[in-house]
Amino acid sequence: MDTHVLLQELGFSEYEAKAYVSLLGTETRNGYEVAKASGLPRANVYSVLEKLVQRGAARRYETREGTRYAATPPERLVQRLEEAHRRTLAAVRDNLAALAQAPHVTPIFNLQGYEELIEQARADIDAAHNTLLVAIQPPEAAALAEALRSARERGVIITTLCMQGCAAECGGCQGDVHRYALAPGENLRWFMLVTDDRHMLAGEIAATDALAVTTDQRLIVELAASYISQSLALATVAGDLGERFQGLLSERALKVLDALHPGDGFIARLKRITRAEAAESRA
Repeated sequence: MDTHVLLQELGFSEYEAKAYVSLLGTETRNGYEVAKASGLPRANVYSVLEKLVQRGAARRYETREGTRYAATPPERLVQRLEEAHRRTLAAVRDNLAALAQAPHVTPIFNLQGYEELIEQARADIDAAHNTLLVAIQPPEAAALAEALRSARERGVIITTLCMQGCAAECGGCQGDVHRYALAPGENLRWFMLVTDDRHMLAGEIAATDALAVTTDQRLIVELAASYISQSLALATVAGDLGERFQGLLSERALKVLDALHPGDGFIARLKRITRAEAAESRA
């Protein structure tokens, strides 16, 4: 390969490569002589020669006739380049190794629009292998009934929290269905889906519009799963104990729980969320 090209592959600019080659085989040259020998524009030659000095490829001499330049001997230049490239490669190796060991950041994706939410939910349900935790209300239960039914038929264990607290089955919910009144109200609906304890989809729905997030981030998946499972656990215990629940709690425990549920208090909230189960039992 041409020497100029080889030097450029080592980091020299085209002008620097031409200037260095023009200095070889001579003791010294001034800028005019370098420009003439290399074909460089005279306006650029001194800045190019100074760059060669900075990279250690040339030396500058001040004489009575003016500034002159000499090429660094090739063997010394090559040695410097080898040392510089070794240092660079070592730094690259260390930096890449550090990046490879850095913790992977799991993204959180935002979804907007009801159809996008439903399509993502169908895709997540279709991808389920073992378990599904679902918190749902009737419109979404109807929209996802076929996908949920298919998942149940292929052996996926489905636990469903009907947040509407429907008094009777609507036909959309699948698996082990628990009906408790946890819906947010105010013309809003919530939807949560945890797939195989590793993926989460959650959305807030107003009329036919929706905002949602989906992620594999472990903490958020665990938060969603905990909301569903702990809501079911608390409501189930409250429904089983009924009126006895209040007598089992100390005054201090009730005070703490009431503070966590401002408004009409903890016991009233338990009665409200278990009303569907109570209605079903009476029926």
